[in-house]
Amino acid sequence: MKLVLIPTKLDSIARELLEAKGIRVIQDADTPLEELAAAHPDATGLIVRSNRVTPEIIDLLPKLRLIVRAGSGYNTIDIKYARRKGVDVMNTPGANANAVAEEVIALILAYYRHIVRGDLTTRAGGWEKKKLMGRELAGKTVGIVGLGNIGRLVAKRLSGFEVRVLGHDPVISQARAAELGVEFASLEALFAEADIVTLHVPETAETKGMINRSLLSKMRSGALLVNCARVGIVDQDAIRAVKQEKQIGYCTDVYEADEPGLKSCADIADVMMPHLGASTIEANHNAARRAAEQMIAYAERGVTKYVVNKGVPDDLDESYQQLAFEVARVARSYLGAERSIRQVEASFYGGLDRFAKWLLPPIVAGISTEFDTQQDPEDALEYLEQMGVSFDVRTADERKGYGKALTVDLVAGGDDTARRASVRGTVAEGTIVISRMGSFDRIYFQPRGHSLIVEYRDRPGVLAKITAACAERNINIEDIRAPRDPSATRALAVLKVDQPIPSEVVAQIKRETDALAACALSLP
Repeated sequence: MKLVLIPTKLDSIARELLEAKGIRVIQDADTPLEELAAAHPDATGLIVRSNRVTPEIIDLLPKLRLIVRAGSGYNTIDIKYARRKGVDVMNTPGANANAVAEEVIALILAYYRHIVRGDLTTRAGGWEKKKLMGRELAGKTVGIVGLGNIGRLVAKRLSGFEVRVLGHDPVISQARAAELGVEFASLEALFAEADIVTLHVPETAETKGMINRSLLSKMRSGALLVNCARVGIVDQDAIRAVKQEKQIGYCTDVYEADEPGLKSCADIADVMMPHLGASTIEANHNAARRAAEQMIAYAERGVTKYVVNKGVPDDLDESYQQLAFEVARVARSYLGAERSIRQVEASFYGGLDRFAKWLLPPIVAGISTEFDTQQDPEDALEYLEQMGVSFDVRTADERKGYGKALTVDLVAGGDDTARRASVRGTVAEGTIVISRMGSFDRIYFQPRGHSLIVEYRDRPGVLAKITAACAERNINIEDIRAPRDPSATRALAVLKVDQPIPSEVVAQIKRETDALAACALSLP
């Protein structure tokens, strides 16, 4: 690295560490990034916070080798275009986690003890002591949705308050949750039992609007919802409706845009903060130090551990990475989102075993919305270890003649209550297809789009009930696969439909057919 641009008010430790290595640094938070890049086309490194790094900016820096996001999220950086230009992109996961975890505690206490109103009215000369009767956190039940870096720290910070902690995460094992002092719960049970629910999941196609009216209506009267994650995971209209019914509280730190102006949730939020989750001196220092240290390690020793847009080997067709993702996502849905995974097993056929490490990140991304398909294989293994999930690559039996295919098995529950979801897929004529689910072979359905999967005890009339339930909701069926297992005692219905299937419809179908398993799946 010869010249690094820092177009943000990042802690000075980043500049100091880089300059100590003889690297020239230009830190300028006042000049727009476009102008800064145009003025310094010889820059080889870029450290950003919330700055948008577009293809136009990357093109202005022809010698750029590395972009580091001083923080975890990197959705403001066009990582795919950077890859095409040979530019690596890193983040600094966990650097801001404690700051956000502490903000969650602060918001809970501010709401419970009327800190904001108490300050404003007392400062104005009032004395509303009788009106501001508060509540204590001790003895309450707190539900944590998402047990990644931040969620785990929230659990740890709550330990001194003598609370019961429930947790839900699509990946974490029950054993790992127990080590954190967390009781694993389904999402529905968590919302029904918790006095306080705090959200710590990313916003993706799968999580957008996940906190809907159905979940919110399960909350106790007077319960509190805290959102320091992403605005899109919550249905704000649902909060409006349920708030009137049950007087639930809502504290938030996230909005559609980080900018001045009226906020769409102002009428329903009891405490609002201007996205201050990572805005602490310590978090800024940690992120700055990590960004500089990673850049130095990259320049001096070629360390690429935190690169989030790594390419793949030239002889690996990228469609097989997408296959790994989709097979894992189908397996995750088939297993049941409420089940806690303890083991992941994979088999790679037709020479794909040579690329096992490159296929691991998309597998992990398929079972967890917190993980990105572009992340490093070592990051994937570390993530699974943190969540208490084991990973094994089985020796593939090439005599089965599957060609280039892969199988992902997910195991949940204890030894006596274990449930396994096994899914195999391949790429046929450039199209990803699922060829086997559990004991149901030769299915050959395309997982893209919207699907409904129902496993049931084989008997006449079940398929008619499933299609009738779809018809009641004006859900059009585009394709049906209905294989039986070798014992002819169970059947599987895989329906391709024209729109997402609401969770209440899935529940209705499962109830009316006495299904062994039922899930809806949507893949772009």
